Formats: sequence, structure tokens, C-alpha cells
Amino acid sequence: MLPTTLWGGLGFANWAREVSVQEEELGVFFDTIVVCTVTGSTQAGMIAGFALEDRDDRRVIGIDASATFDKTIDQVARIARRTAEMIGVGRPLRDDEITLVAGYQGPSYGVPDRQTIEAIQLAARTEGMLTDPVYEGKSMAGLIGMIRSGEIPPGSRVLYAHLGGQPALPAYAGFPGLGAPERNLTA
Repeated sequence: MLPTTLWGGLGFANWAREVSVQEEELGVFFDTIVVCTVTGSTQAGMIAGFALEDRDDRRVIGIDASATFDKTIDQVARIARRTAEMIGVGRPLRDDEITLVAGYQGPSYGVPDRQTIEAIQLAARTEGMLTDPVYEGKSMAGLIGMIRSGEIPPGSRVLYAHLGGQPALPAYAGFPGLGAPERNLTA
């Protein structure tokens, strides 16, 4: 029996292959994929799946929402390498294929900070996209921050992998900026 994280890795390796097929059909190429990372299997599977292309012009960026960065990057690397072996990548994954970005996890897992709430509001206001304060709000804050800082340069073709999370929104209805009246939040 495979661990659930490895099953997740295999599922998202297949997701990467589906994205590649759709890119070819549509004549588009995403050079940057951004995803929220907590247990690591989603990002790891994406890394392994895209490694089948053997390209060096695509980045899969995980935005850490776990608040346990060292543990999470180790999990991503382990799951990605195991998944790559299972799907027949045929080469070791390069260290530069495994990118996890810290600084957007908030004060702890499941607790949003000001940048998370601002990202949630911006995505809703400008794109009509609902993001949650546990996962997608944090990865959206990371995406916005990386664009603003130039870490994702102008002209990049970014695919934001939205993995759900909306069922958590009612639990945060009383949180400042997410339904409750505004009050001072810590950074």
C-alpha cells in the first residue's frame, strides 16, 4: 500500500501531464506554476510530472502555508523524487526543480495575517475568485508578493493552481477583514 502523500504525488504528476497536453492544444506555455504547499504531495507531483518534459524553462513554486518550512521542503523533495522514479522520469530531479517559498504562512497554520486577507480581498474584487485563509489566500499572497518584488518577472506566463478551500470560509466569517468589522491585525 502506498502512503497517501505518494498517491497525491501520482495524481498531480498526471495533472502536470494534462496541463502539458492542454498547453500544446491551445498554443500556450506556462513558465511558472504557483501552488499552496502544506503536506507537499501536490507540489511534488507537479514537479515530477513536469520533469517528464525535461525542460529547464518552467518553475513549480510552492508557497509554504505549513509554518514548518524545513519539514515541508524535505517532504516535497522526498515525495517528488519517489514519484519521479515511479513514473519513469529516468533522471534524478535537480535541486532547482524544488522551490518552496516562505514568508506567507502567517503567524501559524490556519491563521491569516494582513497580507493573506488583502490577497483574499484582491482576488475576490478583481477576479471574482474565492480563496480561503488557510491555503489559497496564503498562496495568493505569495503570488502577489512575488510579482510585486519582481521574483516573478513581468511577461511571465503564470498558472495559479487553485485547489479549493472555500468550505473553510464560513469558519472565518467573524475574522477581521473576512466578514467582521475591520480592526487592527498584526502583520
